[in-house]
Amino acid sequence: MKKFLFLMVVLLIAAIAFMTRPDKQAHKEAMMKAVREYVDEEAANKGFGDNGLTRLGKNIVNKAVEAALNSKLKVDDYYLFNMTHVKMGDKQKTLSLGLFGKVFTFDKEMLRDALEDSGATDFKDELKSSLKEQKREAKRLEKEQRKEQKRLEKEAKKAEKEAKKAEKERLKREKENEE
Repeated sequence: MKKFLFLMVVLLIAAIAFMTRPDKQAHKEAMMKAVREYVDEEAANKGFGDNGLTRLGKNIVNKAVEAALNSKLKVDDYYLFNMTHVKMGDKQKTLSLGLFGKVFTFDKEMLRDALEDSGATDFKDELKSSLKEQKREAKRLEKEQRKEQKRLEKEAKKAEKEAKKAEKERLKREKENEE
């Protein structure tokens, strides 16, 4: 009886595993989440803030990686679980494991190596140059803002001086009219 019960439990677990193994889209979404986290970390480590140009650079990298994953990502189905691989040259690297409706991606170092080997370094370099350009643009904008602020302060002081001068002249005219 114990053997039968044990066999039933194993079969039940196997049936659940079979029915809940994730599809290719779930693997791709998990990989893209890991890629976004990696790109965000890299941008933060490089000291780039979260602004329009940074987001644009990140979007470019994410779209490029997504396109690469669409064409290179292969899912091997083992009925109870599945795994994704990316072919790089004559090697295949395992990127994730799908089991019981969950996708487990491997460590970021392996992801970084896999992305770099698959040609994503071009996009990483593109992101770096985009982020450098963004820093230069931000500095230029700050400089322009400081110039504009100084100009406005000068105009305000000039207007204040003119207002004081006009007030003095008005008071002087009033005094002359009284006499």
